[in-house]
Amino acid sequence: MGKGGSSSSSSTLSDGVIKKILLSYTYVSIWIFLSFTVIVYNKYILDRKLYNWPYPISLTMIHMAFCSTLAVVAVRVFKLVEPPSNMTRDLYLSSVVPIGALYSLSLWLSNSAYIYLSVSFIQMLKALMPVAVYSIGILFRKEAFKSDTMANMLSISVGVAIAAYGEAKFDTWGVFLQLGAVAFEATRLVMIQILLTSKGITLNPITSLYYVAPCCFVFLSVPWLFVEYPVLMEKSSFHFDWAIFGYSDTYQFVWLWARLFGRRILQSCQVAGNEGEGGTEEVSASR
Repeated sequence: MGKGGSSSSSSTLSDGVIKKILLSYTYVSIWIFLSFTVIVYNKYILDRKLYNWPYPISLTMIHMAFCSTLAVVAVRVFKLVEPPSNMTRDLYLSSVVPIGALYSLSLWLSNSAYIYLSVSFIQMLKALMPVAVYSIGILFRKEAFKSDTMANMLSISVGVAIAAYGEAKFDTWGVFLQLGAVAFEATRLVMIQILLTSKGITLNPITSLYYVAPCCFVFLSVPWLFVEYPVLMEKSSFHFDWAIFGYSDTYQFVWLWARLFGRRILQSCQVAGNEGEGGTEEVSASR
């Protein structure tokens, strides 16, 4: 009977792990589709040969304003989720604000790169994200240096360098922007571990947008006033296209929500997977 009970328990556990794995793959598939849609749509808006609206800061601010509004309505009006009880004003300023600053820089530079580079080449450069996260993790002493891991990271870098050498539409400024975006995003991921996770603060998808999106909007407004606002004021013929930017905002919000929610699913799957062969740690998130 003891063996039968153990076998039944093992079968139930396996079923639970399988369900979590299937759920995680479902959300990852949805996130990949939404990510591809957001990338192509942003490229369409920003590219001078397509929609011809090359204002990445303005586009990112529109996205952040839309996400902030929906998140505030969800938290304050409909009370769909409760913000963390341990999130104080001082903690917000010392932990969330730096992360918001890094995220705003990452989004600004990444969207700017779409003006100069092809989508496929940008995705190749984003393959450097694990290298950047690991290197910055070592710098901040969150990761231990391992020669075999570093060798793997260097092989990725060599592969990206070869791809860059063969790129027909290579643009130095565009590459600089995208590499800067990778560096800021990698730093943000490490800072989340240092400033939030280590302090026991966990944010769900809605509260993440609730805290971070307004912060990004404020930070982006500073360069926008000096870089893009004067140019937009000179173009009196510009009219806000509600259909184009409405679709863009909706895709961006759903993609961010799926990205954050999918990360939580993967983390829960990792915990369950420890009963078997173990899970896979997410070290980066493509934009």
